[in-house]
Amino acid sequence: MNPRVKKVTPLDGYKLHLEFSNGEVGLYDCTHLLDFGVFRELKNVDYFKKVTVIAGTVAWPNEQDICPDTLYLDSVKSARQSA
Repeated sequence: MNPRVKKVTPLDGYKLHLEFSNGEVGLYDCTHLLDFGVFRELKNVDYFKKVTVIAGTVAWPNEQDICPDTLYLDSVKSARQSA
């Protein structure tokens, strides 16, 4: 099982700064989702910023979420956080 998200911070340009349960951090770009079905609502920047962590993944108030494995595997990793 891949690590799960423990903290998310929304950034400009529809990007998410993610901190994972194994101490890694990553940057996930959501722009490819913005024209797809339920994710169209994320185009509203104020709504996009309402992202939160629920059960190890990211989610928005109207129940949009992204698979935690996708977030881990497709995010661009940077330095590990100190424990």
